[in-house]
Amino acid sequence: MLASHADAQVSSRSASTRNSSRACVFINLNGAPSHLDTFDPKDGPWNPADIDLRQYPGGIVLSRTLFPELSKITNDLCVLHSVTSWEAAHERGQFYLQTAHPSNPAFAAETPHMGAVIAREKAGGGPMPPFLAFNSTGIQGAAFLGGKVAPLMPFVNRNGLSTLEHNFFGTSSQQRFNDRYALLEALDSSLRKKPLGGDMSEYADFYGGAKSMMYDTSIANVMKFSIEDEARYGNTDLGRQLIVTRNAIRAKNGAVFITVRQNGWDTHQNMFDRGYAPNIYQLSNDLDRAVYQFVQDLKASNDFNSTLIVIMGEFGRTPGLLNARGGRDHHKYAMSVVMLGGGVRGGQVVGATDSFGDRVVTPGWKADRAIFMEDIASTIFSALGIDWTKSILDTPSGRKFEYVPYGVDGLYFPIDEVFG
Repeated sequence: MLASHADAQVSSRSASTRNSSRACVFINLNGAPSHLDTFDPKDGPWNPADIDLRQYPGGIVLSRTLFPELSKITNDLCVLHSVTSWEAAHERGQFYLQTAHPSNPAFAAETPHMGAVIAREKAGGGPMPPFLAFNSTGIQGAAFLGGKVAPLMPFVNRNGLSTLEHNFFGTSSQQRFNDRYALLEALDSSLRKKPLGGDMSEYADFYGGAKSMMYDTSIANVMKFSIEDEARYGNTDLGRQLIVTRNAIRAKNGAVFITVRQNGWDTHQNMFDRGYAPNIYQLSNDLDRAVYQFVQDLKASNDFNSTLIVIMGEFGRTPGLLNARGGRDHHKYAMSVVMLGGGVRGGQVVGATDSFGDRVVTPGWKADRAIFMEDIASTIFSALGIDWTKSILDTPSGRKFEYVPYGVDGLYFPIDEVFG
């Protein structure tokens, strides 16, 4: 893999940014949640008897059954109803979600994850890698941007990362480790200066970043959590990821973009059957509890207002009545996104879909069109103080890489209505 260099040629329109957030937490609802049964519910015969829809100030409607905790903090939620995806297949949709770029085979291999772009812009805040991706598989990674901004992808557990220390030699362990690493660097010096290829260069960069984390208690403590916190967040995979995310945000030791994943949202069948797993009750309740506790903890540490939280999947699901299997299929024409924290003005809805949740009928923002992932990425970049109109001109392949496709041309831009 070819890699970019430090003095890469960059152009931009020098756009003014919001700069309201220090970090972004991206909650990827993998499998594509039904907007009609989560954040854009409608009255209709498709709803189960126990759905208990409630109207809240600002036009927000939530099910008290599915989201009892988030229903308490609707004044923090900004719900985007007028979102559309270009994609309706999971792999392509996830690529688009992660990169804000179409899944073009000619460009896909060198297109980096949005988190790697953010890491390139915001790295240097501490020993923790700027881009974290917990419990993730199938993530796009840094591509040509190189190993220094590649995601750290640990699978979280209560005891943290066992590989951060090697204490085979008692109190002399750290010194012996440092000595051996110095010897390795000396032996590899010629290859580090003139690597045989991009893969070797990336590996050396990533290895160096990993070395800086060794025997660092501030890193080790981020990765650990108590059994009490685990229970409070719901004792779920998502909950554990968000506990470590909370620790990383509070530590302020380098993490800037953190993506977590909740799997199971591909609800083609039996979505309201409590005896079938996963079902909409389980998925929504797990998300509801973990996010609510995460928000409460960030508020307690005064980190909520400087942390942008984005909750979304790769597309929506078919509207109206359920399919013959009691579920919903893929639907790219309407989906919902939730944003909160980080300068977001809560207690509001942006845009609207029709009464079936089939199509966007009211964009609800200055562009007067549906919102796309390119606009959401622009909004995230702007919140973090990053010029979304930037392009890297001299990529290894010679193709211009735009942070947001057509951002420099003004086709896509931040959703300013999100912010206060």
